[in-house]
Amino acid sequence: MRVAVYFTPPADHPLVRTAAIWLGRDAFSGERIRRGTVAGFDDLELDALTAAPRRYGFHATLKPPFRIAAGRSLDGIRACLAAFCRDRARLTIPALRLTEIGPFFALTAGGRAEEAIGALAGAVVRAFEPFRAPLIEAEVGRRQPERLNERQQRNLHDWGYPYVFEDFRFHMTLTGPVPAEHRTLMRKLLHRRFASFIGEPLTIDALSLFREVGPSGDLVVDTVVSLASAKQSVRAE
Repeated sequence: MRVAVYFTPPADHPLVRTAAIWLGRDAFSGERIRRGTVAGFDDLELDALTAAPRRYGFHATLKPPFRIAAGRSLDGIRACLAAFCRDRARLTIPALRLTEIGPFFALTAGGRAEEAIGALAGAVVRAFEPFRAPLIEAEVGRRQPERLNERQQRNLHDWGYPYVFEDFRFHMTLTGPVPAEHRTLMRKLLHRRFASFIGEPLTIDALSLFREVGPSGDLVVDTVVSLASAKQSVRAE
């Protein structure tokens, strides 16, 4: 089993509901959701284009998925999350943007929130590092280290993930890689789907522990803890 520390809005937030329908799965309940017909793409094609973010659930990565180190436990990680969130201030993203990150589409942070979000993400990476088992060779290989720059290779070696600290970028992934010939259509489609949220603020008011259901299974929400409060609000079973 792997776990991760993510940000996602509450289960009943309209953005979460919209994203769950788009991806075809709700990370809070684990329920598969019928997306319905989408003009310009057939069902199988769109399922393939959203397969990766569907497995991980709608989220922004803070501490990427990791295997739990020997001598550590899921309960210990839950306790660490509660302690971490107790004195952390909530953050507001002034405006969400729809962004192409290479061949992927994601919602990203507009405005001047990047520095504060980056500081939060860096603190999360450090706080949960003691719980992370070292990467095995296959895990390193999946990150294609030959394509990473020198700093990202160091990050992968030291922290288990290339895109931390200076290389971190807040994003909530909506697709896997989209072929170049389909990106204009995909951008228009996503603008329509997420029009109510693009350009609008979003508050980071809680952090979530996600856990993997079985080897290489989907990730589901395990625990949600409010920032500036250790009160546990959700534990999905």
